[in-house]
Amino acid sequence: MKKSLLFFLAIVLFGCTQQKPIEQKDRPKTYEQLTQFFFDWRKFQAPEIKDGVPDYSKVAMSKQHQDLSNWKEKLNAFDTVGWPIKHKIDWYLIWAEMNGLDFDHRVIRPWERDPAFYVWFYTEQSDVPEREGPNAYGAIELHRYPNPLIDSAAAELTQRLTKAKTIFEQAKVNLTGKAKDLWVLGTRSIREQSGELASFAAKLGDNFPDLVNALNEAKSASDEFAIWLDSQASTKTEKSGIGKKNYDWYTHNVHLSPYGWNEEKLLLERELMRSHSALRFAEHRNRDIPKLQKPTDAASYKKYISDGNDEFMKFLETDSFMTVKPYMTPAIKAIVRDYYEPDANGLRGFFDEVDYRDPMPMRAHFFHWIDKEREIQEPVESPIRQVPLLYNIFDSRAEGFATAMEELVMNEGLLKNRPRATELVYIMLAQRCARGLGGLYQNNNKMNFDEATRYASKWVPWGLMPAGGGTIQHEEHFYIQQPGYGSSYVTGKLDIDRLIAEYARQREGKFKLKSFMGEFNNVGIIPTSLVYWQMTGSRQLLDEALGR
Repeated sequence: MKKSLLFFLAIVLFGCTQQKPIEQKDRPKTYEQLTQFFFDWRKFQAPEIKDGVPDYSKVAMSKQHQDLSNWKEKLNAFDTVGWPIKHKIDWYLIWAEMNGLDFDHRVIRPWERDPAFYVWFYTEQSDVPEREGPNAYGAIELHRYPNPLIDSAAAELTQRLTKAKTIFEQAKVNLTGKAKDLWVLGTRSIREQSGELASFAAKLGDNFPDLVNALNEAKSASDEFAIWLDSQASTKTEKSGIGKKNYDWYTHNVHLSPYGWNEEKLLLERELMRSHSALRFAEHRNRDIPKLQKPTDAASYKKYISDGNDEFMKFLETDSFMTVKPYMTPAIKAIVRDYYEPDANGLRGFFDEVDYRDPMPMRAHFFHWIDKEREIQEPVESPIRQVPLLYNIFDSRAEGFATAMEELVMNEGLLKNRPRATELVYIMLAQRCARGLGGLYQNNNKMNFDEATRYASKWVPWGLMPAGGGTIQHEEHFYIQQPGYGSSYVTGKLDIDRLIAEYARQREGKFKLKSFMGEFNNVGIIPTSLVYWQMTGSRQLLDEALGR
């Protein structure tokens, strides 16, 4: 009798806690309602701010994950029947972000596993819509402040820097994960942060003394945090990869990619071998042409890059590749690094080694910066797409197209008077395939970090990317922080090939590159599977991603 009563009470209580299903007449039906829902969702997704820092405590994160199911129910209640494709796509963007938050809680848990998540001070601007990888909400992005600084900006920076010690103290409580590589590499990131704080303080000199003092205090807190991380390192013995099953779910349901781990491995290996084969034929074709000579001083390097910028932008305009707007040339020209001498091995970073040999391949990849400036000067129609997507969901479009541009402009004739530069295009592709495969093997726990860096280095021609160099060290670290990003350069590029093929097939004999590029740019920086849907009317790539 007692068991029956308890069972009856449990049924009653369970029924009381369940939300009543939303009736058809009450379901939201308008795009305007979806837009408002999106901004409400973003407020929920952001962590609560306490004492000026985000709260990633176990209690706060558990509550957020528990409440997420209600937001999913609200999204699924939308009646999108009869909506145009572009509005249905925006629904999927919100759906993917919700899956991203769910995956963060279930699997990645950066606030628990990754010390680099708590970096609080970034000096360099990302070349994609939002900073790559997981990072704490509200971290300082120095590039968003005026240069040179003004008093109001210095005061704001000073105030925000005082919160560094608080977030590092919170991190000591939150970081209970056991992943070895994430821990060790995250500690390195914290030490690099200390160096950036010190460098910026030295740059300010006697200016803004309150800010300099805050920078020095933040550096001390960062140093102390790194020492604490070192003290815990011996207890971190687990692998850092998320496993193939989790990886597949993530790429399909968050990044809306048609490829899982096995497909990405096959595609990246194929492109790796194609790039090596094409390189050797290019080298043979160019065997009687002098090798590329790198500039040897700052003045010649500056002129070399400036001339390259002019040539690249002129090509885009005069070849009718795309409509060149007034803001685009300054966006490309703004990306000029200072000349610097090679290291003891005669090398600079990988992309500098490419850039110092010929400016055109990297000018093509710097289409990133045209994309970023377009977001400001010509925002897309959709309010939802005007905001950078969370969880780097944009990677297949942002990185995929920047990578695709290297071969697209080469095929269009940009390098016809620069035959040696074609070799660099294939080397860049080989490098991205090799490091992407390293990321795949790390996430499947077939390789640890050191093995992945050595593997990637082995497959980059001309010895341009040593395993101990900064490029691959930071890239392979990033790929275990943000699964799938390393392969997105290549798989995104291949999806853009699929898009061009279908778009042109639908316009057989009437394909216009300039029209394609105009329409492509107006879609926004969203997953290539969704770009494909909007531009062709076909859900094929999305359905492949969702297993339909």
